[in-house]
Amino acid sequence: MRHILGILTVLFYILSAYHPAYSGSSQALGDIYFEPERIIKFAKGFEKSLAKNGARVAIVARVGRSRDKLPEGINFTHTAIAVYSQITTVNGRKIPGYAIYNLYQRDKQPDISDLIQDYPVDFFSGVQVLEAGVIIPSPEIQASLLNVLISDNYKKLHNLKYSVISNPFTLDLQNCTEHTLDLLFSAIYKTNDIKRIKKNEEAYFEPQSININPIKLALGTLFAADVTTSDHPNKPVTATFTTIGRFLQKYDKKTKVYIIKEEAQNN
Repeated sequence: MRHILGILTVLFYILSAYHPAYSGSSQALGDIYFEPERIIKFAKGFEKSLAKNGARVAIVARVGRSRDKLPEGINFTHTAIAVYSQITTVNGRKIPGYAIYNLYQRDKQPDISDLIQDYPVDFFSGVQVLEAGVIIPSPEIQASLLNVLISDNYKKLHNLKYSVISNPFTLDLQNCTEHTLDLLFSAIYKTNDIKRIKKNEEAYFEPQSININPIKLALGTLFAADVTTSDHPNKPVTATFTTIGRFLQKYDKKTKVYIIKEEAQNN
């Protein structure tokens, strides 16, 4: 009986750890952990910070799960691209702000994803930590990245087959951060040839090793639709907000990488 309880405990851990409501890459994050006023205030501060730092296009990230539940080396659960835009309000007014281009996994089909545009308040609703990661590339890369976003390449580079730990060097599966990486390499190399993009990523991009107990990972692949190692021929690796930041800081010296924390906004 004790052995069976132990197995059930591990299964519960796996299912809760990888369920889309906890993964941070779902549009609907589930429970709301902060008062709406705090989320709105943080989202406004986030937009002000981007504008102050001259970001017309920025790579941004959020924390959709408690940090103590994230694998070692992974600090954010969802990565997207924020674009300075003219936003139309419900009453028809046009105001300046940031639209966010996301790849979200479906709530009822977590192994399938969609491209969805939302706004900072939506983006941070349901997060478990009021913190944002920000990468602001050079103006040249921002301009090129914007051209990708407003072209057909944005959709062409989307693979709807989702895995939370997708291998950034293969064509089989994709998650939000890998899609962001593919868009970035498309912008840098000015191509929508995904095979060429993957070849360049493998040559220049250093991914994050996934440090998860092998037994837990194996159980996750059995019981969570959005977890698979089928695209990992060797030790699992994935793209993260942090590794994208390191790549850009290495090859684009004008890149800014920083973190926005709620407590800093209040000082």
